Amino acid sequence: MADFSYRTAGESHGRALTVLVEGLPAGVRVDVALIDAELRRRQGGYGRGGRMKIEKDSVQVVSGVRRGVSIGAPLVMQIVNRDFRIDDAPPIHRPRPGHADFAGAVKWLTTDCRETLERASARETAARVAAGALARCLLAEFGVRCVGFVAQIGQAQAVVPEDWSADRIVAERDGNELYTPDAAAAEAMESEVRTAKIAKDTIGGIVEVRVFGVPPGLGTCAAWQDKLDGRLMQAVGSIQAFKGVEIGLGFGVAARPGSQVNDALYFDPAQRDTSNFGFVRRTNRLGGLEGGMTNGQVIVVRGAMKPIATLMQGMDSVNLRTLAAERSDYERSDVCAVPAASVVAENVVAFEIARAWLAKFGGDTLREVRAAWEYYSAAVRALALPPA
Repeated sequence: MADFSYRTAGESHGRALTVLVEGLPAGVRVDVALIDAELRRRQGGYGRGGRMKIEKDSVQVVSGVRRGVSIGAPLVMQIVNRDFRIDDAPPIHRPRPGHADFAGAVKWLTTDCRETLERASARETAARVAAGALARCLLAEFGVRCVGFVAQIGQAQAVVPEDWSADRIVAERDGNELYTPDAAAAEAMESEVRTAKIAKDTIGGIVEVRVFGVPPGLGTCAAWQDKLDGRLMQAVGSIQAFKGVEIGLGFGVAARPGSQVNDALYFDPAQRDTSNFGFVRRTNRLGGLEGGMTNGQVIVVRGAMKPIATLMQGMDSVNLRTLAAERSDYERSDVCAVPAASVVAENVVAFEIARAWLAKFGGDTLREVRAAWEYYSAAVRALALPPA
């Protein structure tokens, strides 16, 4: 079967966003309601701009599905843009520092940044969310759950205990517009966004994704390009406006001795029938990954999102036609998109976990994938049999 992968197409104000997914086995129930729910969550969150009042995102499955079930063929989904005006949108000659405007204009030899910004726009992430939500339809068959949330906006930080279950995180997170499980931090985060808006500025933050129910052994140490931690960092780091990614303690490992970084290993017979097969840790400082592979613990990935580059107050820039010093152009935008970015991160991580799952247990049909998983589970448990 083909490698599980996806590609997106479409512009911010084009006719539609399209995502092509290849390598999904036949027999997976495609939950369109789930995909649409994730698209709606991406459109929400405190600090969003006027564009989200125009769009009402939902997915149209164009191919690869029959009677709600994947058929093993390339699967295409489309999200129609209501704000379709790419041909009428005005040119942009004054690049916004921090956006793709300047680099793209030079790359494609033009003084009009419009073509670059149309593709570089975070509107493209709607297609990525659809792909990730589709991948979650596969992961759900095996009890794997990805949960994303806001960990920080500006100086306001959330505290989310490591031992919280996926259900608890989701329940608390969905109780506020900041998408954070820490209700006490939500008010401080909202204040950070309001302050930025009054100043005609923007603000960024940190999102976190936790993946529950992943067994040890996904990913590989045999090929650098297939190491799962590298794949996850690339996926999260490629989200628009993200500038940093860490797993577990991340950069914090540099200031600690090894005894306070590596996670000691134990065996608990009572957990033998769980996804970790009884191999447990009392800490999770490495975020569930060792040597490019999962170790059976909860995967923890964080991404740092810089403030959005489109400021109402503008920034010093250069008119590419005249080379005169001018303030940057303004495009309708958000003050803070960190809550929405947490949804994007959650779903791009889900896709990479599903990709690693199929690399390990892949088959042309869901039945074959399930059979491979059941064989692997039995074989790992046999490793931990007590001496005869």
